[in-house]
Amino acid sequence: MKLYSRYFNRYKIPFLIAICCVTLEAVCDLLGPTLMSHIINNGIESGSLDKVYYWGFRMLLVTLIGAVFAVTRNNLASFVSQRMGADLRTDLFTKIMSFSEESVDKIESGSLITRMTNDTSQIVQFVNGIMRIFLKAPITCIGSIILASMLNLRLSIIIYSVVAVVAILITISMKLSYQRFYQLQKAMDRINTRVQEYLLGIRLVKAFGTYDKETREFEEANQNLMQKGVSSLLVITVISPLLSLFVGFGTVAVIYIGSRLFTLNMANAGDITAFTIYMAQILSSLLMITNVFNMFVRTKASTIRIREIFECDEDFKKSGMKEELSGDIVFHNVTFAYPGGSGVPAVKNLSFTVKKGESLAIIGPTGSGKSTIAWLLLRFYDTGEGNILINGINLKNLGVDEIRNEIAIVPQKPTLFSGTVKENIIWGNKNATAEEISLAAEQAEAEFITQMPEGFESSLGSGGVNFSGGQKQRISIARGLLKKSSVLLLDDATSALDAITEARVLRNLKERKEDQTVIIITQRCGTAMTADKVLVMENGIGVGFGTHAELIKSCQVYRDIYETQIESSKEA
Repeated sequence: MKLYSRYFNRYKIPFLIAICCVTLEAVCDLLGPTLMSHIINNGIESGSLDKVYYWGFRMLLVTLIGAVFAVTRNNLASFVSQRMGADLRTDLFTKIMSFSEESVDKIESGSLITRMTNDTSQIVQFVNGIMRIFLKAPITCIGSIILASMLNLRLSIIIYSVVAVVAILITISMKLSYQRFYQLQKAMDRINTRVQEYLLGIRLVKAFGTYDKETREFEEANQNLMQKGVSSLLVITVISPLLSLFVGFGTVAVIYIGSRLFTLNMANAGDITAFTIYMAQILSSLLMITNVFNMFVRTKASTIRIREIFECDEDFKKSGMKEELSGDIVFHNVTFAYPGGSGVPAVKNLSFTVKKGESLAIIGPTGSGKSTIAWLLLRFYDTGEGNILINGINLKNLGVDEIRNEIAIVPQKPTLFSGTVKENIIWGNKNATAEEISLAAEQAEAEFITQMPEGFESSLGSGGVNFSGGQKQRISIARGLLKKSSVLLLDDATSALDAITEARVLRNLKERKEDQTVIIITQRCGTAMTADKVLVMENGIGVGFGTHAELIKSCQVYRDIYETQIESSKEA
């Protein structure tokens, strides 16, 4: 409950009012059978119609008051539970947005979606149930037992026996249900992940014609979810009828033994009638308590899953320092291995320096550690050994906001969002003018935007599905340029562009007036040649650093890339 105490504290007053209403409503319900016994004993048996009216009016008044309390607590329960659910979803989203990269890798996105939706809804239902049912059911059950005992102690022994058996059944139900409901939520994670992966890769599925494989894997996940659902509900479907059966036996026993006591003048008709009603109330309360405990078991599983999110590591916090971050970038003996990976360093003992305003190209084979340099520079991860300095300041002494505000990244696979082209371009600079937006698009060679009927107000589908790969990359480049950061990081950002368009984009970058450091991660030697300096990577090691002319003479790896890409294209 520690996880939710802060939410209850926010709505303490309506929660306490709801508790009062539930308690008073339960009291009104408990008075009903007792008033009924007075109607029978004092009115019907004595033939006094005035007594029937007297006790009947009071019974009607108590019922009306109870209804008012019920309506009030229902409204308060709905308000508190829904507001708590909204606050919890907001806090979860805020936490996920602050995840460290290690935390992002730890929990799949499909599972995060399930936890934010299904698990949160389960908790909302439980909170609503607590205020509406959980508090009322024990009061009604205990009150019915006490009042029934006051009416006839002999008959109350039957109630004690029934309650003892029901308590045992509820305990068994909770122990059997918890693990099943936990596995049910995990099965739901799996099916959400399958659907998400299919939707993200729908074009690839169509291109490779793997409909049968995807359908088969989804069907397996779907069947697993169904089996887990049946297994988790099986306990409830067995226990609930048993509860009704034992309470039914108790009611029959009350009527039978009550009739015997009535013939011996040891009980009157009103008491037996009230006792029967109390047994019905006890049955109803026990069933409600069973449902609440089953709901508690599911909520416990959901709570553990949500707590896992809150316990995940967050991104590195702000340092509070106000420093100029537009100076030289220095990697000094940097070694780094991905957490939870093979343990083999992605970069090893890497050292290089990029002067302020210079352009650096990082080139090398796939898996050589090029993108890792970008992730370290953005402080998605911290170095294992060595240091990264910007303007002489260690990145570890800076918060991520300070670092990332000064770095604009253009990834190889551009991420675009639903909305207009303009909304996507100004993502990093909300205050940009129309002229600045137009200039950024022009420098990114995104002239196709102005050729569209609605221009910058043209709509993008989810992920930019209505644009080609090259168009999406150019929109992404324009977004990076518009940010006007101290460092522009292009992570193979021109891979979908033809050679001529790429050359124009790179030329535009050089001709800009901004005193900006540009880092280009690429696999094309032709792209690397345009940079002031080139860093050559192989197996996580920097095997060459210098100008294109210097590396042609001194670096065999770079020379091999050059001969493979440039010389072979000339021969062709």
